[in-house]
Amino acid sequence: MAKIALRGNPIHTSGDLPKVGGKAPDFKLVTKDLKDVSLADYKGKKKILNIYPSIDTPVCALSTRKFNEHAKQHADTVMLMISADLPFAQGRFCGNEHLDNVVTLSMMRGQKFAEDYGVRIMDGPLAGVTARAVVVLDGSDKILHTEMVPDIASEPNYEAALKALG
Repeated sequence: MAKIALRGNPIHTSGDLPKVGGKAPDFKLVTKDLKDVSLADYKGKKKILNIYPSIDTPVCALSTRKFNEHAKQHADTVMLMISADLPFAQGRFCGNEHLDNVVTLSMMRGQKFAEDYGVRIMDGPLAGVTARAVVVLDGSDKILHTEMVPDIASEPNYEAALKALG
């Protein structure tokens, strides 16, 4: 169980992020078109999993915008924005913001993702959604980098995630 915070108030997650060097757990998540996808759908591509509570919060929205910009310089990498939001909310946000370089994925049929990646928040006002975390994978789904952001109200370390891509 990871100990993190929400604006300085302690909260806990369901586990810990998968270990660097290991193989990423598979998942079943939902695209904006309501299609189920898994890691196999992105086979051979490097991946950044930007995991957060909701795209409708300021820091989550900001991280989506920033990874969208970074995606322009990393054509060999798919930037996956993963949250508990419904695909409709994710699609609306990205459409309104013209964010075409990231892929939003919903946990609406894939709650197991939060457990497998150790990011489900267990207590506090955001219990049930995910913590803010970044997981970087190579083309074979080997974990290159992880970050559990210590306070949900803070941004992830973009530079460390992008550096891990090589």
